[in-house]
Amino acid sequence: MSSVKPTRILEAFRKLSEASGKKTMLDPWGTTVIEDYDRLYEEFGIQPFKPLLPKMPNPNLVMRRGVIFGHRDFERVLGAMKRKEPFAVMSGIKPTGEFHLGTLMTAREIIYFQRQGATAFYCIADVEAYEDNKIPFERSEKIAVGNVADLLALGFDPDPKRGCVYRQYTEQRVRDLSIIFGRGATLATMKAIYGERNIGLYMSALIQAGDILMPQLQDFGGPKPTVVPVGVDQDAHLRFTRDLAGKFRRKYGFVPPSSTYHKIMRGLDGSPKMSKREPMSYFTLTERPETIAKKISNAFTGGRPTIAEQRKLGGIPEACCIYEICMFQFVENDSDMIKVYHDCKSGKLLCGEHKDQATEIILNFVKDHQRKRRQYIGKAREILQVSK
Repeated sequence: MSSVKPTRILEAFRKLSEASGKKTMLDPWGTTVIEDYDRLYEEFGIQPFKPLLPKMPNPNLVMRRGVIFGHRDFERVLGAMKRKEPFAVMSGIKPTGEFHLGTLMTAREIIYFQRQGATAFYCIADVEAYEDNKIPFERSEKIAVGNVADLLALGFDPDPKRGCVYRQYTEQRVRDLSIIFGRGATLATMKAIYGERNIGLYMSALIQAGDILMPQLQDFGGPKPTVVPVGVDQDAHLRFTRDLAGKFRRKYGFVPPSSTYHKIMRGLDGSPKMSKREPMSYFTLTERPETIAKKISNAFTGGRPTIAEQRKLGGIPEACCIYEICMFQFVENDSDMIKVYHDCKSGKLLCGEHKDQATEIILNFVKDHQRKRRQYIGKAREILQVSK
């Protein structure tokens, strides 16, 4: 039923098993694989998001389905939302390539909070792309235009009163904050949080702290609750920035930033994480529809070796990458996902049938998105002040 070789999947699970007794590593610049999300509550002090769900206004699908599983100090933001007080949402993208499913999730979270009343800040992390991926600023500038067009096509409001999109390299306020924050960070602290890194990455971390706290400058209305929706592998940046916010609170009045954490999506090929090194493990929103369809067709599922066994024993949706991307991203109706789950478990729904259904849903979205994206390229250039 699955077109991915079982040996590759078994090898991935073997590596996960070997890591089960080790302390979880959350590496913002490397590969982070999470075997047990519950362990993060104890190891890193992350709080479970589920108890807050009943208080959320119009929770989106990643909140309802537990894809957003944890937070830091989100009650502060929730209080501001309830009292109709000013708050901000801040996140961004490292311009190393086209929008993929991970950046899609973060963008949708930003747009959700913007629609709930937040002033939204979207950072093009071109300094990090230079330090971590060696991408020249001239190249990341061109990539960023497409990234911002994607963001606008998804529904981000670029009205200066509601949203701010900028590049790290050209935003003087972020650079100024990073220089000031350098007085509050020692080399020992950086090593304790990030491990042994080159100085450029430590500098990048200071700049990201500037990104996260810039929404609280007087230019943007002063101190306010700010939520940073990210993948849990980015938690180190939040811990570092919250520490700096405390150290510079007397000078700036900073409110410690809050955060929400979403789960890391597995690769379409069954690997623990989507990776650009494995083209069949992911797809971007700019790929040709037929290429995306091929990747979905070859994706790993939770199916049995034969149709007869599938009918008799049922599938395993928890292990199915197609079920996961539909649940995380593309099927809004909860009842539809519940039906797919039970039809799979009972053997009523075969993997090929589900792939056909998913392909139609995903390609409809992608084609519509690509059409909108083309319309926003000019606006993206204008926002970033990039000439043709």
